[in-house]
Amino acid sequence: MAYIANVKSVLSGDTLVLTSPNNPAAERTLSLAYVSAPRLSKDGDEPYAFQSREFLRNLAVGKAVKFSVSYTIPNSGREYGTAALQDGTDLPEAAVKAGWLRVREDAGRKEESEDILAKIDNLRNLELLAKDEGSGLHAGAGGFIEVQNDLGGPDFMKQWKGKTVDGVIERVISGDRLLIRLLLTEKKHYQVMTLLAGIRTPSTERVNQSNGQTQPAEEYGNEARAFVETRLLQRKVQIKIVGASPQGQLVATVLHPRGNIAEFLLKDGFARCNDFHSTMLGADMAALRAAEKEAQTARRRLHKAYVAKTTDSKEVDATVAKIIGADTLVVRNKAGAEKRISLSSIRGPRAGEASEAPYREEAKEFLRKKVIGKHVRVAIDGTKPASDDFEAREVATVTQNGKNIGLQLVQEGYCTVIRHRKDDTDRAPNYDELLAAQETAKEEKKGIWSGKAPKVRQYADLSESVQKAKIGVSTLSRQRKVPGVVDFCKSGSRFTILVPREGAKLTLVLAGIRAPRAPGRQDKGEPFGQEALDLANKRCNQRDCEIDVHDIDKVGGFIGDLYVGRESFAKVLVEEGLASVHKYSAEKSGNAAELFAAEKRAKEARKGMWHDWDPSQDAEQEETAAEEPVADSSVTIEKKPADYRDIIVTNIDANGKIKVQEIGRGTDALESLMEQFRQFHINPTNSATLKDAPKTGDYVAAQFSEDGEWYRARIRSNDRAAKVAEVVYIDYGNSEKQPWSKLRPLTQAQFTVQKLKPQAVDTQLSFVQLPASPDYLADAINYLYELTEGKRLVGCFDYVDAKEGISYVTIFDPKAEGADKVTESVNRRVVLDGHALVARKLKAWERSKVFEPILKNLKEAEVEAKEGRRGIWEYGDITED
Repeated sequence: MAYIANVKSVLSGDTLVLTSPNNPAAERTLSLAYVSAPRLSKDGDEPYAFQSREFLRNLAVGKAVKFSVSYTIPNSGREYGTAALQDGTDLPEAAVKAGWLRVREDAGRKEESEDILAKIDNLRNLELLAKDEGSGLHAGAGGFIEVQNDLGGPDFMKQWKGKTVDGVIERVISGDRLLIRLLLTEKKHYQVMTLLAGIRTPSTERVNQSNGQTQPAEEYGNEARAFVETRLLQRKVQIKIVGASPQGQLVATVLHPRGNIAEFLLKDGFARCNDFHSTMLGADMAALRAAEKEAQTARRRLHKAYVAKTTDSKEVDATVAKIIGADTLVVRNKAGAEKRISLSSIRGPRAGEASEAPYREEAKEFLRKKVIGKHVRVAIDGTKPASDDFEAREVATVTQNGKNIGLQLVQEGYCTVIRHRKDDTDRAPNYDELLAAQETAKEEKKGIWSGKAPKVRQYADLSESVQKAKIGVSTLSRQRKVPGVVDFCKSGSRFTILVPREGAKLTLVLAGIRAPRAPGRQDKGEPFGQEALDLANKRCNQRDCEIDVHDIDKVGGFIGDLYVGRESFAKVLVEEGLASVHKYSAEKSGNAAELFAAEKRAKEARKGMWHDWDPSQDAEQEETAAEEPVADSSVTIEKKPADYRDIIVTNIDANGKIKVQEIGRGTDALESLMEQFRQFHINPTNSATLKDAPKTGDYVAAQFSEDGEWYRARIRSNDRAAKVAEVVYIDYGNSEKQPWSKLRPLTQAQFTVQKLKPQAVDTQLSFVQLPASPDYLADAINYLYELTEGKRLVGCFDYVDAKEGISYVTIFDPKAEGADKVTESVNRRVVLDGHALVARKLKAWERSKVFEPILKNLKEAEVEAKEGRRGIWEYGDITED
C-alpha cells in the first residue's frame, strides 16, 4: 500500500523522517530498503556520512513523497521501504546511482518475490556503475570530515566573529535555540548549540532528566518551535556569527532566503527582544525592535495583553535647576514648575558597590558641569515605580544641544545601564545605543570600569573656626574673582562655597546687604526670607561662580561678593526687593553706588519687601543721616611712609604672617622681664597649676616644649575633653598645643601685659601675595626663614591697620648684597626667586600713587621669575586659569 507524506528531515543518507500532510505532528521514520549509508555520530562521522546525508537532504527535505513499506523489523518496529518524489525520482535508486548508498550484501537472500529480486538486481547494477565511475562513496579516501561539538575556546571567536558562513539546521530545540552544523571548511565542521541573536521565545515542553517528569511548555512555546521547524529544519542557511553566551553557546543570526528568522518570529508575536544580545548585534538590533513594536501594536500572541504607554512623550523645554545625583535631576519648565526626574535606563554609581561608590561625587560633578542652569529638552519615557527608599518618579531622556546626556554619562563610565524586565517598556528609546556605549566604556576602562578608585578631592572647611578663617582670608582677600562652586544656599545671602583651586570650603556672607532670615525647622523666619532663599536656589545653587573676599565675621564666615554669570547676586537680591542695603558694609566693600541704585529701582517698582514703601520715610532718614559723619571706606596715602624700625623676626605663621619684635623699644625690657620670669618659675613654691579650666583669651604662663622654659602666652583655643589648649606665645608669636598641666596663672603684677605689652607684632609683607598651594607656601615660608632668621633687620611700616591688628611692612636686610639700593627688599627677593607674586587684589592704601614705583619694581621682578621658571612658575603661569 502506498502513502503520501512530507519529508520533514533526513537523519542519514538512508533514513527519512516523514509527516502527515493533514497532521504535521504525526511523524514516521522510514529507512530505505536494501541499502545502507555511512553513519553520522556525535563521537565522529564515518567517511562520506555527511556527504551521503546531504545528497538525500538536498533531494527530499520539504517535499512530498509517495512511499510504501517493504518490511518491518519485529523487535525494533523499524520500517524499511521505498519512496518516490513528485518529479519521478525513485529512492533508493537515485542515491545508489549517485554512489551515496551501498546495497546490503544480505539483500534478497530470503526473498522469493520476483519483483523484489529484480529491484535488488537493478540496485546492484546501479552500484556497479557508480563504482566504475568512482562516484560518491566509491571515490576512494578523503571523505572524512572532522566534526567538533563545541566552540573550543576564544580562538573561535577571534577568527569567525562578525563573519557569515553556511550552515545546516540539524535540530530545533525551541524557537530561539537550534543545533546547527557550521560548514566552515570542506574538512572541518562545528556542530554546536546556537541561540538566535536578539530574541527570546517561550520554552517548549520538555522532560526533566533528574526526575523524569514532563515540564509543560510556556504559552506559545511549542508553536514557536513549530514555526521555526517548518521553515528551517534541515535547510541550508546563512549563519552570521555575532558572539557567545556566558555558557559558551554560539549566538548568531540565521538568514534563510526570505531574511532573518528572528524578525519573523518577532512580527508574529512568537518572541520578545533579548536585551543581553543588543551589544553583539549593534545597529542590527533596530530592525528587531521595529518588528517587536509591530507585533505589540497588533497585539499578536505574546503581546495580546499589550497596553500602549499613555505617557505624553512630547519633548518639552526646561532648565536644569538641581543635580540630585549622577542619574537624577530637577528640571524647571517655562511656567516655573519644578519636577524631579531620573534619566531613562541608566543608574549612577551605587553606594553599596565597592567599585562604583568612589565615583559618586565625580559622576555627579560631571553631570553638574554639563547641564546645571542650562536649557535642555526633556522627553518622558515612563515611570519608575516606588521602592522602599524612593517614591515613584518619571524617567526621561534629556538632551542638551542635541546631545543625549544619559549616553554621555555611560560613555564616560559614570553610569551603568539598567537591565529591564522583558515586559518593561518604560525605557530609553536609544536603549541599544546605551548598551553599546557601556561595552565600549568597559573596553576602554573608563570611570567605574577602570578598576581603580578616582582621586577624591578633599575640601578643608575654612569656616570651621575663626582661626582657620583668619588663615584663609589672608590668602583669598588678595585674589580677585576666585572661581568656585555654590554648594548650598543657606539663605538669600548666605552660601556654602567650594573653592577647588584652594581645596577649600567656606561660608560666604554677601557684603553690603542684609537679606531677611529664611525659615528653619522651628523658626518661621522673616517676611520674604523664603522668597530670598528660593531666588538664591534658582539662580545660584550648584552654579559655577566667582567670589571676592573682603573680610570675615565673628563666627568664621567670609564676607564678600558672589558673582554668578559675571553678575553680582547681591545686586540681584536688592533689585528684586528681597534684600536691603547695609550702608556701612556696602561702602567698605566698594559697591555702594551699584547697590543703592538697585535698591532705588526695587523701591520705585514696589518689589518684595518694598511693596508698601513710603518715599517720605526715606526723606526723613536722609536728613538724619546728613547730620552724622560719613565713615571713609578707603584710605589713600599721599606721602611715602618713613616709619623705619629695627626689627627681628621671631616667628612665621603657617599662613605666612610674620611676627616681629621692635629692637630698642621693648626688647631690653623683655630681656629683663624674662630673666625675672625664669627665676620666678624655677622656685618650687610658684609651681601651682591653673585652678580652673582656662578660657579662650586668657593670659597664662606656658612651658615651651622645645626648651622647657616658661613664657607669657594667651589661650587661642581649648579642647576640654582632652584638657589641651592651643597657646600663642605673645612675645614671640609662635604657637603650640599644651596640656593644662603645663600652664600656670599669669596674675603676678610684674609680668602682666599692663606692665609690658606683648612684644610680638603681627605683620604682613606689603604688596606681596604668598602662594595658596600648601607645598609652595611651605617653600615660601622656609625661604623667608632663610632671609630673616637670626638677623637684625629694618622694617618700613607702610600701613598699620589698627582695626585688624596687623602692620604691612617692607623688610630690608642692611647686610645683604645690594642693600644700598632702596628697591632691594625681602619683599622683592621672595617675588624674584618665585616664592610669591605681586598681590592681584590691592588694598586701597596699596593703590596710592606714592607706591607706584615700588609696585612697578615688584612686577618687573615677577616677570623675571616667570621667565626663569622659578618656584611657583616652574610649570608655567599660574595666574592664567
